[in-house]
Amino acid sequence: MNIKKYFWDLNESALEETERILENPAHPRFTARMVTLLSRCDKPRELFSLLPRKDFMEAWPKIRSYWLKQTRRSDFRDWWETIYEQMVEQYHHIEKKAKGETPTFFRTIGRTIKEKRIEKGLSQKQLALTVRMKQPDVSKVEEGKKNITLFTLIRLCKALDIKYIELG
Repeated sequence: MNIKKYFWDLNESALEETERILENPAHPRFTARMVTLLSRCDKPRELFSLLPRKDFMEAWPKIRSYWLKQTRRSDFRDWWETIYEQMVEQYHHIEKKAKGETPTFFRTIGRTIKEKRIEKGLSQKQLALTVRMKQPDVSKVEEGKKNITLFTLIRLCKALDIKYIELG
């Protein structure tokens, strides 16, 4: 991938340095450079030609945290969060096939969310719109079949006034 396309504001030596930084997730400036790249790139194929999927999945929580500190609202961050969640779901789907059944606490969390949603008189679609999810994803969460991020869980709990979930 030609990173100049995304780092148009850098001179040649800074571009070379950025290439080296993006090759090393342990580099102190990796997170900041990834935020710049992800805020300008909407093509996962291009990103993953530069950064292995595994490295993205491991780095995303730190990238997201840094990004949230920089900008509270970002459509690009939300979009990459969705990509990350889909990758986690695919990974866990493969893992689940190998290991068997959905973890009990996923079902417990899902059941709690469903009970509160019904108690509040909301449809899955209404809840999905409130927390910026898709209705089928809300359904999967309620069934305990979707692994969600802590950020998504917090949005669901806030929308439903859930203060506590008993896991076991």
